[in-house]
Amino acid sequence: MERYAPLLDSFREMYPAKFSEEKEIFKCIHRGDRLFVSTGCGEPQYLMAALARYVDDNPKAFFDAEVLQVWTMGVAPYAESRFLRNFRHNSFFVGDSTREAVNAGLADYTPIFLSQVPDLFNRGMVPIDVALIQASPPDRNGFMSLGVSVDITKAAVECARTVICQVNSNMPRVHGDAFINIEDMDYLVPHDEPLLEYAPTIPDELAHSIGEYVARIVEDGDTIQVGYGSIPNAIIANLRDKKHLGVHTELFSDGIADLMKQGVIDNSRKSIDRGKTVASFCMATESTYAFMSDNPSIEFRPIDYTNSPLVISQNDNMVAINSALSVDLTGQASAESIGHVFYSGIGGQADFMRGAVLAKGGRTILVLPSVTADGKTSRIVPFIEEGAGVTLTRGDVHYVVTEYGIAYLHGQNIRQRAMELISIAHPDFRERLIDEARERNLIYADQVFVTGKEGEYPEELERYRTTRTGLEVLLRPVRMSDEPLLKDFFYSLSDKSNYRRFITLRRYLPHEVLQRMTAIDFTREMVILAVVHDGEKEKFVGVGQYVITGDTHTAEIALAVRDEYQQQGIGTELLAYLSQVAKRQGLLGFTADVLGENRPVMKLLDKSGFGVQKSAEEGVSYLKATFKD
Repeated sequence: MERYAPLLDSFREMYPAKFSEEKEIFKCIHRGDRLFVSTGCGEPQYLMAALARYVDDNPKAFFDAEVLQVWTMGVAPYAESRFLRNFRHNSFFVGDSTREAVNAGLADYTPIFLSQVPDLFNRGMVPIDVALIQASPPDRNGFMSLGVSVDITKAAVECARTVICQVNSNMPRVHGDAFINIEDMDYLVPHDEPLLEYAPTIPDELAHSIGEYVARIVEDGDTIQVGYGSIPNAIIANLRDKKHLGVHTELFSDGIADLMKQGVIDNSRKSIDRGKTVASFCMATESTYAFMSDNPSIEFRPIDYTNSPLVISQNDNMVAINSALSVDLTGQASAESIGHVFYSGIGGQADFMRGAVLAKGGRTILVLPSVTADGKTSRIVPFIEEGAGVTLTRGDVHYVVTEYGIAYLHGQNIRQRAMELISIAHPDFRERLIDEARERNLIYADQVFVTGKEGEYPEELERYRTTRTGLEVLLRPVRMSDEPLLKDFFYSLSDKSNYRRFITLRRYLPHEVLQRMTAIDFTREMVILAVVHDGEKEKFVGVGQYVITGDTHTAEIALAVRDEYQQQGIGTELLAYLSQVAKRQGLLGFTADVLGENRPVMKLLDKSGFGVQKSAEEGVSYLKATFKD
């Protein structure tokens, strides 16, 4: 505070009443008043401790003061039992330090979209009598920055009857709509102390797996919003190879600062606020606070701007990434409560998910571990538990990501959604989810499911390949949720291609046939798909399959390529990769029944380098290809 002392002294001379003694300042609080306290790491620690001392010394000074806050880091003395008659806490979000009190009825929770809270203040629906805030020291014009807590604090300051501000030189001077003027402050309490820090949770292997999947969805030039916690930290870390990302978010974190320092986030392709990282509050560590201070590439705005779905939707290619406690098989998600127990809150995720849905090229990603921390409960459930709040509707979610993969829900029917979500559930719970989905008629009543390790998706077999014509394809095993796309593939084949694949013209491929190609025992057969991306959706352009036959250590093979993608090398890549996988399983070769006029497949096998033996009968050639070392 020393370097700001001359300025403060000059303001002290101009406004002596604003620098009153603390015991005089707190006399402005009366019984039944509503007190507002800055959010999270912006909480004025000294000021709140001084208020607690004042009430200790004057226990009858006031009673039943309601303390309004978004989030407390757990240093709030007003929540202590000795102040039960003096204060009642009311939060707009349930955090670790308030969860027990809220569920015990000792504190209150107000569920609301955070973007709507300033309007409550502005319209007097929730009047603010006294705002207790923290800000940077004033400049020569008297302007102070709210620093790490602009969010709803700016509105509270503008609407409060009385504003008490702790002036802290450790508060970063953040640009944007973050400034207040000393003239509008009723009282100033200069006191330097380190800001509260939110130490990032070190991501574990599970979080990194989720982060890797999310990174597949985020593209260069996207504008992102990410929450807080170990999984968001892992997501941000996995974006380090992206280029020209933008940020429009409510929370500024260490991870975002790191990506800005690395040049990954430059905001150069944002549709609005180009060149600026836009956020509303910060929960981070001292190095990030230093990075933010007087950094013109960072702007903090009130939460009714950052979280407005109408503003968010103006960002083309907006990607909102949020977490949930559970998601049901229809795509509804709860991020607020576990049954009847309040756990967190609506917060800003509903605002961002809805805004991203409305944005041109926008995408929403919901992330969650497949099971609870103790491994006993699946987070993917048949239906949201009774009492739990539905934070996100079925229309809000495009992607769901667990450590077992990505489920794409947008535009999918209930049966498709259920199968997608079951495919990324923890393997220990998939059979149970299949049974419950059958009972509730969410999926086919005869849906096949292969239990145990044999039916688990072998992700390690996913490979990208570039064909001889330069087409990049993803070669991956089939998933049990692939039936709709596999049906589309086979019905796209011309009669000629269809006939070559099945050696008969199959105009109808019922569910009973298709599911035998998607729900398979990977130790006995293999289906490899050649996939290209058509916008956000996958498109199957080739299918290769083998089934192990008897005890001969060989497998019968079949290939098909979508007509418009033939002669581009897809069949060659499929055959080569199927051979590689088969050799790894210890197979000695392939057999195939091929129509004599199916010269493309005959030629493909001839060029494979295998030892091929041929015999023919009634227009059908029997081929036996032996792998060579």
